[in-house]
Amino acid sequence: MPNILVTGGAGFIGSHLVDGLTQEGYKVVVVDNLSTGRVENLNRNVLFYQQSIEDDEMMERIFMLHKFDFVFHLAAQASVSISVKDPVKDAKVNILGSLVLLEKSVKYGVKKFIFSSTGGAIYGENAPVPTNETTVPCPISPYGIAKRSVEMYLDFYKKEKNLNYVSLRYGNVYGPRQDPNGEAGVVAIFSSRMIKNEEVFIFGDGEYVRDYVYVKDVVRANLLAMKENASGIYNIGTGIGTTVNELFKILAQITGYKRQPTYAPHRKGDIRRSILDSSRANSELDWSPTTTLMEGLAATVEFFKV
Repeated sequence: MPNILVTGGAGFIGSHLVDGLTQEGYKVVVVDNLSTGRVENLNRNVLFYQQSIEDDEMMERIFMLHKFDFVFHLAAQASVSISVKDPVKDAKVNILGSLVLLEKSVKYGVKKFIFSSTGGAIYGENAPVPTNETTVPCPISPYGIAKRSVEMYLDFYKKEKNLNYVSLRYGNVYGPRQDPNGEAGVVAIFSSRMIKNEEVFIFGDGEYVRDYVYVKDVVRANLLAMKENASGIYNIGTGIGTTVNELFKILAQITGYKRQPTYAPHRKGDIRRSILDSSRANSELDWSPTTTLMEGLAATVEFFKV
């Protein structure tokens, strides 16, 4: 079986991906600096390095030792609002860290580099809805700019250094293990606070529309991205838009939450409307979402009840 590296493998999406890969019998190595990832998320059947992807010397040693066939790159500064407040920090992690991995992947003969990108922040404010991959990206936040920059580097590395890649542009991923204490992850934040009967805040007017895709469906997209003919950029979403107000009502119904939300000022960098057209992933990867929003939200709430 191939050797696989998962960066960010102790994080929300990364840990679910690691579980999926190990269930398929793959040998997996995880690199995560635990800035947002958690030790309790780690699969016991993997080799773990607590390490920053920005550390060129350590990443050199890890690549040299393990001779990876595939790299799944999920390690990131994942908050749009933090990227707006600190663009330099965002770029160091999301651009320079990615370049370290790309250089090592070329040097040590990685067959395919699979990158976790964004389908919301990358397209920008005025994209047609639903948005497909032919839409010219126009990101308005440093987070989106960084993700697009890495995609452009991926195209360079493929053309100039023959590194095959897949970039998966996710909708708003949600599910068990999402961090309810950060600034990103509205489903986790709402679920956790509602279960505790705490005040729930909605930024702006609550009419911001997002395409919510369940984490297990995202894992399946990553596994399919290893297919030999898979190459390039794919949207990974449901094609269904849900406002934050609608999301609040559904979660309140599931949890029995009776309080009204508190509305707070709009956050800079948040786009108004994002819904993804994933027909390319359907035709080329044979991928489509199988988890409804109600099913996924119910499973997420059950996780946070424990």
